[in-house]
Amino acid sequence: MRWQGQAVQEGEATALIPLKGLMRSVRTPEFEGVTFHEVAAKTALNRVPGQSNMPFSWTVNPTRGCLHQCVYCLSPETLILMADGRQKLLRDVRVGDAVVGTEFDGKYRRFVRSEVSAKWRTEKPAFRVTLRDGTEIVASGDHRFLTERGWKYVAPSEEGARRPALTDHNRLMGFGLGMSPESCSEPADAGAAASPVGSLVETSDSLSITRIEALGRSESLIDITTSTGDFIANGVVSHNCFARKTHEYLDLDAGRDFDTQIIVKTNVAEVLRAELHRPSWKREHVALGTNTDPYQRAEGRYQLMPGIIRALADSGTPFSILTKGPLLKRDLPLLQEAAEQVPVSVAVSLAVLDPELQQKVEPGTPDPRARLNLIRSITDAGLECSVLAMPILPWLTDGDARIDALHAALAEAGASYVTTGALHLRPGAREWFMAWLGRECPALVAKYRRIYGGGSYASKEYRHWLADSARAARRRHGFDAPADLMWRERNDPDSPVSAQGGLTGAAAGPAQPALF
Repeated sequence: MRWQGQAVQEGEATALIPLKGLMRSVRTPEFEGVTFHEVAAKTALNRVPGQSNMPFSWTVNPTRGCLHQCVYCLSPETLILMADGRQKLLRDVRVGDAVVGTEFDGKYRRFVRSEVSAKWRTEKPAFRVTLRDGTEIVASGDHRFLTERGWKYVAPSEEGARRPALTDHNRLMGFGLGMSPESCSEPADAGAAASPVGSLVETSDSLSITRIEALGRSESLIDITTSTGDFIANGVVSHNCFARKTHEYLDLDAGRDFDTQIIVKTNVAEVLRAELHRPSWKREHVALGTNTDPYQRAEGRYQLMPGIIRALADSGTPFSILTKGPLLKRDLPLLQEAAEQVPVSVAVSLAVLDPELQQKVEPGTPDPRARLNLIRSITDAGLECSVLAMPILPWLTDGDARIDALHAALAEAGASYVTTGALHLRPGAREWFMAWLGRECPALVAKYRRIYGGGSYASKEYRHWLADSARAARRRHGFDAPADLMWRERNDPDSPVSAQGGLTGAAAGPAQPALF
């Protein structure tokens, strides 16, 4: 495969992130600012964690994106709190280690056990953050810490984009060290106190920031990914680079964090075919697009999906595809053939009809007209096409009139069913979305804080209102609910998971919120 104007970097030493099986990294003017890391994958099928409430057990992700370019990094000398109450230098922490992270328990955040799933090094301009109790932390400017006002970056963006950054007198959440990390001579054995797991995450005046200084040099820094998305660094709550956890996402509502590093499993079809022909394979349903959109722009170059579709169909494995990409139309003949061999379902993600707003909240994705046309093409090919109308944005894309207009447009395009769900503001996405909201719609910030005051999900009242509005719109426009989804709505109206595996309107919102 040769791309005009491409720059090819051979060998693992040129990778921006550590990758096993890396064959080469490619940059091309056609994808400005993006690097493709071509790897030889050893596996293609990914098992969904057993505790997940997704209605499928297996996924295939031909590509993975790297979020934030691995810039959430700390000094190797940073002390990391382990689950047993001891502390280790970050340089000594290993994948598989049990550390302390945090999780919301209702309205409150508690310390919990967390597992290290990845670790890597990079070199970045370094900053030192000093707290009133003497705690010092050396980190990159892009690292985030939890303050009494939410997650904040160590330094403002150098690229002019607005983002919440630490300031003097911000208080960090945690308990601090009460001393500089350099003064701890045996950190691996230090702090062997009882683990704080289970206790509330709090702050104090002693954790107020007294100084933030650029060191004027780049340093070798390290970061880890944990199962909770955070860890305790020098006694305060530190956000990890959830790039490693969201390498398998569809897209981000995270501003400039849009994909810039794409890992491409160039041999995914061959590996998948071998896995599907193992005697142990039980031909369980395989979902594509739950983590990474299989029809993002890179698929036009790498053309991995045809081989994946053929491998699944030839093995008798039922599968589903979720996408925003009109490129799927290229493979409609293949999908028609596959549907004659195995059950095949296709879903398109579309929740915003206003092209201007859609491009603001989903930069770089196909506009609503292209996706409506995709829905029509899928149904014209004789395949059913459900739609995930998510996320619905309070005061921006909700309201009975807008919900009705969305369902009307989807019905006109031939959609078979619509699943509606409110915006989900998990840590990481929350900070970026709220920063965007502050720039674009500052009058709504207080309203969002009220609705999302209890955590990542919108309030129960809002979710129930949205569920009722969407249910009425489905009835008006002839969308009949699948039996399993109707069962969920009757028996668990607060379930955040739909029959298609996304956040559902069945877990949706007070009397209709005022629109602006």
